[in-house]
Amino acid sequence: MLLHRLLIVSAFVFAANSAVAQSSPEIELWRLDCGTLDVELGMFSDTGLYAGEKRTLAASCYLVKNGDRYLLWDTGVDRALADKPKDKQGTLLKETIATQLSRIGLKPSNITYVGISHYHYDHTGQLADFPNATLLQGKADWDIVKVWSPAETRYRRWLSGGGKTELVEGDKDVFGDGKVRMIDLPGHTEGHHALLVNLASGPVLISGDQYHFTENRTAGGVPSFNVNRADTLASHDRFEKLARNLKAKVIIQHEPADISKLPQFPKSAR
Repeated sequence: MLLHRLLIVSAFVFAANSAVAQSSPEIELWRLDCGTLDVELGMFSDTGLYAGEKRTLAASCYLVKNGDRYLLWDTGVDRALADKPKDKQGTLLKETIATQLSRIGLKPSNITYVGISHYHYDHTGQLADFPNATLLQGKADWDIVKVWSPAETRYRRWLSGGGKTELVEGDKDVFGDGKVRMIDLPGHTEGHHALLVNLASGPVLISGDQYHFTENRTAGGVPSFNVNRADTLASHDRFEKLARNLKAKVIIQHEPADISKLPQFPKSAR
């Protein structure tokens, strides 16, 4: 009798899981061009690496589709730079996120969530273009944004209460189905997060600014502009274990060689 009941329960669980799998929409992932930055690499090491070296890094953003819901991950550099020569700091933006979205039939109003890895200018530059989206932000970062005047223009709608905000403590299951998760990796900033996207083809781990380029990751480097060194090193450890255990494709958001692991827009990864 007990065996019979166990078989019935097992069959029920299997059927329920199968039904969820069949009804759950496929995840789609796009990489967006959200600018480039000419930088001196020495700023990305607090131990004297890369002195005198210069490089052009990417400022990439990502769009995730889950059914009829969309997550925009980070918003790149300021939209005012679009279609202009490089500014004095060596920052370039070919086209805005909104313009790119129009090429796949979307408007800013279609974006359900804007997830921000952290509050730095090259990750929040076009945030104000998505006023109807729910802002997903690490709570510890939000506590800084509230009192940090350089963030006021970009965050104004949400700071004023005009936009919906979900403050994230720890990890967050963005869509509630386990397929897209914000991963808590403090240290670079107080509430820094990465993004894990579980595609049918395999998981993709998008770094935020956990690392800035390949050599930085290899060395386990810590930038000179960093909030908490010990937390950053602990987050390095978690990031690497996630990547290894999940066999995830790692995308360092500022590394041109990494972002090219995903299809060129407007093609997507599934």
